Amino acid sequence: MSPRRLPAPLVDGLLIAVSAADLLAGVRGPREMALGALACLALTVRRRWPLPVFLLCLPSLLSSAPIAAQVALFTIAAIVRNRLVVYACGLMFTAVFLAPWPEGLLVGNAPGETLMFTAVFLAPWPQGLLVGNALGEVLIHLISAASLAAAPILIGRLTQVRGDLSLRLAELSAAREHERFLTAQTVLVRERTRLAREMHDVVAHQVSLIAVRAGVLQVATADPEVREAAVTIRGLSVDTLDELRHMVTVLRTATGQPAELTPQPGLADLDRLVKACGIEVALEVDLPGEQPRPPVQRAIYRVVQESLTNVRKHADGASAAVRIRREGDGIRTTVTNGPPTRATLPLPSARHGLIGLRERAELLGGSIEYGPLPDGGYRLLLRLPAEKGPSASG
Repeated sequence: MSPRRLPAPLVDGLLIAVSAADLLAGVRGPREMALGALACLALTVRRRWPLPVFLLCLPSLLSSAPIAAQVALFTIAAIVRNRLVVYACGLMFTAVFLAPWPEGLLVGNAPGETLMFTAVFLAPWPQGLLVGNALGEVLIHLISAASLAAAPILIGRLTQVRGDLSLRLAELSAAREHERFLTAQTVLVRERTRLAREMHDVVAHQVSLIAVRAGVLQVATADPEVREAAVTIRGLSVDTLDELRHMVTVLRTATGQPAELTPQPGLADLDRLVKACGIEVALEVDLPGEQPRPPVQRAIYRVVQESLTNVRKHADGASAAVRIRREGDGIRTTVTNGPPTRATLPLPSARHGLIGLRERAELLGGSIEYGPLPDGGYRLLLRLPAEKGPSASG
């Protein structure tokens, strides 16, 4: 876990404070203080204009307050990409730090006296270099000045390299994440293709046989009740085949062009669902005014569909009642059924239906409750907000 970086304004404020403290640490004249104050003020815009700020900070070196100029030099090394510019600024820093500050400029002497003073002051340096009288002292000053310039340059270049490495690592991380996403998509496409093949070759084939057998039974039987049951079975089988074909198309589409979705069912389709379910159902829909939004209608339809399927599977011969009405700012859907009147044949179940209904209700900001009744029946209660909550696909 990488350490948190301090905010840029706080860092700038600390650097300006340190530079100001360095300026105030010594006894300096008014012009030296003015040049040092100008350097501290210029540091406030060092990130935007690093080169002009550095030039404004150079005179502060002549007043023996190098920190402001070092901060400006560090900023150039951290921001500017051109190495020649960085090294040139370092040489300027060293030269200005070694140059003496003419007293004539500070005390207001005549220009001629100032030039004479400067010439006399500079004279011992070449003499020391030639005869060796002050060679050690000259080298110490030179190394000190070079060190003061090199330190911010090295730190600034390290900061720049660190930033570049951070960006590179972020790019590599994004590329690796994208690679993992593509791998997951490949696995998903392969799995969807396998599911589509299984649904087409196994499930669709078996449902087709059910539809054929039901059609034969419808034609061959003379019993009206058996014929009605055969018609219901055949109709449900045909509808199931249509949905299976559409699901296989969606699965095979994978990551290409999205398949055209069939219209999703709503409250207007409840009558057809009730008539085709094969059990006696009392449907009551009391929703005056504006109809609920499509996601709510789809959720209600799927809940009623799953509930009636469970009645057929687990309560053979029982009748059911479906009531949909407004309740405050939401919609209340209740599906109840009585106890079974005939022996129920065991059917395979993964128990995912009610879990899926609960997830659908929670996506819409609603809730669902279900459980047995004292008389042996069962009740399912769905509450959904009519206008609020995120939408969900059918």
